[in-house]
Amino acid sequence: MFRRLFSGNRGPLEPPHSTRLRHYTAQNGYHYAYRHEGHRGYRSRTDSGTEFVFRISADRENGLTIVVFLSTGVLRAWEQTHAHEFSATERYAIAKMALFQAFDERSGPAELGDRVLVRAADLDAIVGRLSID
Repeated sequence: MFRRLFSGNRGPLEPPHSTRLRHYTAQNGYHYAYRHEGHRGYRSRTDSGTEFVFRISADRENGLTIVVFLSTGVLRAWEQTHAHEFSATERYAIAKMALFQAFDERSGPAELGDRVLVRAADLDAIVGRLSID
């Protein structure tokens, strides 16, 4: 009961269209295998949005789950400023690029943790790389 109160309101994962294993070589030299497990909405006392769940491995043996959080507030602020509403595909692309950014910026798998929060500054940089108008 207490776990549900403090972990936010999360429903079941909505499965992705494809569950293919994909690969990414980070700037630090690590080669990651990752799979998109799905996404779901989340709500906490201070925020709401969508969480994208990825299963990753850097050694083909040990895997871990990383959740990328896209805050509704951060997305809406950008959307209002740029008069563009993100599609579901664009939101997934933003989450995936945020995952890649975490791979690149952190020194290795042990430093990844279990979550990535997309901040406003991250969103601006990611949207620029994706060429979303």
